[in-house]
Parts: sequence; C-alpha cells; structure tokens
Amino acid sequence: MKHVAFIGVGAIGLPMAKHLVAAGLDVTAFDVSPTRLDEAAAAGMRTATSPEEAATDADVVVVMVATPQQLHHAVLGPQGVAAGIAPGACCVVMSTVGIDAVRAIDQALGERDVAVLDVPVTGGVAGAEAGTLTLLAGGEPATLARCTQVLAPMGRLAVCGPAVGDGQAVKLVNQLLCSVHLAAAGEALAFARALGLDPAAVLEIIGGGAAGSWMLSDRGPRMLAEDPPVRSAVDIFVKDSGLVAQAAEAADFDAALLDVAASRFWAASAAGLGRADDSRVITTYLGDTLASLDGTPAADPVHTAGPSKESGR
Repeated sequence: MKHVAFIGVGAIGLPMAKHLVAAGLDVTAFDVSPTRLDEAAAAGMRTATSPEEAATDADVVVVMVATPQQLHHAVLGPQGVAAGIAPGACCVVMSTVGIDAVRAIDQALGERDVAVLDVPVTGGVAGAEAGTLTLLAGGEPATLARCTQVLAPMGRLAVCGPAVGDGQAVKLVNQLLCSVHLAAAGEALAFARALGLDPAAVLEIIGGGAAGSWMLSDRGPRMLAEDPPVRSAVDIFVKDSGLVAQAAEAADFDAALLDVAASRFWAASAAGLGRADDSRVITTYLGDTLASLDGTPAADPVHTAGPSKESGR
C-alpha cells in the first residue's frame, strides 16, 4: 500500500485526500489550520506537525496550496517537504502556481533524486467532492505511471505533455477563459438589471442558450444571492489572473480580455471582498462597492487567500 503525504487539506485538498483514503491508501496530512487537521483525522488520515514530518517515508507527496510563495515555503522552506522526502519518492504539485514556480521545485528536488509531477486541477470544490476533477498532468510518462494509483481516485487524468510545467501551461489557458467568463457573467447580469430586467429571469432564459457558459450557470445564481457561501475566493482569481498575465507577458502575448477581467477581481479585492465568494465580482458593476479600477488591492491577495484553499473552477 502506498504511503501518501498530503500537504494542504483545505476546501479542495481535503475532499481530494478523502478519496485517497477511500481508495485504501495510507494518507498523512498536514495543514497550517488545526481545524483542517482535525477534519483530516476524522476522515481516517494520520496528521503531521510539518510538511517535513508528513513527507517522511512517503512514496508520493501531494502538495495542494494556494500560491507560488506557499509552494516554495511548503517544499523548500524550514521543515519543508524537501527536508523529509526520501530519494526515489515523487512530489506531485497540484496547485495552480504557474510554470516558473513548479519548474523551480522540479530543479531543487531533482538534485535530491526526487521526481516531480506538475498536476494542477480544474473542477472546483464540487469536482473535488465528487472525485471528478480534471487533472492536468505534465511530467515524464514513467513518473506519471508510478503515481497513477494516487491520482486516479481524484478524477480524470488529462496528459498535457512530458515536461514539468506543461500542466501549468494548460491550466493558465483554462484560467484565462475562466477569468473572462466569470467577469462577463457578472457584467451581463448587472447589465440586465441596468435595463430594468429581472436578472434571475434573464439568467433562466439565456443560461442554456448560445450565450450561456459554465461560469454563467454555476456563478450566476450565486451572483444573485445576497450572501453566497464561499466556494472559491475573489483573491484566488486575483492570483490566477496575475499568473496568466505574467505568462502572457513572458510570451509577448497581448491578453487584452484577460486584463479587463483581472481589473474587476483587483477592484473587488480592493473593496475588501478578497475572501468573499468570487461571484461577488458582480458588485464592481453594480455600484455596490467603493472599489476603484486602478489595479491596487487593499492587501496582497496572494497572501490573503489562505494556504490551502484552491480555486473553484
């Protein structure tokens, strides 16, 4: 039986790890939140006091944190994964952190004879709970084959390429579309209200037609709710749209629609909505927030999103 260390058992990480337990794998969890660790223990996992402790004797270490900075700290920082993981083991980065961040981890762990896979996910909390996430895998085929037993219980494996970073690259394309679709959904429903229409009725009429989108159908009802539960935070899209923008700049690509969408997430974060559900981006179109569109958030969103909450998309 494989021993799996799972670093980051948050809104998406915890249900992912639960599927590994259900598949009969031996799972040791670590999270900075004591509450999350209690939930992991209740689900049949062992718990650790540090990533280093969790990684000790693990065949596979899964890392599911929120940001590039958190990834670096969890793996290469004091009491990080690198201090405990054994040569010959595999580290699977399942966070959305961008190409450069995951390649830096690959280089550092490669010097310790640890293989790395780049497997960001899409499908959100609902997909994590149902075990239907799409796993965007980049890395050597032989390493991927070694880790299939661990990955398969969490969802559908989509092979993106043989290099670490290929999964992140495909995820950035995904996040460009998600960012634009989410902002467009908010703009459309706010436009309906500005025209004197009932946004809920408009959503029902157009949601299933040619103008519909997954984001409109999923986020639309939450946009119209007064206080929706947080399934994916605004600051996650600040972070992700920022990663897309960085990659576009490096590729000398003009992502004009992404820039417009990103300005809305920055505005919502600047208005103090960074930890709110990302459907609150609609408020930047409604005049219900004092946020400006000057691109200056109230706080650094990549640090306020929390260490174990991945985005819901």
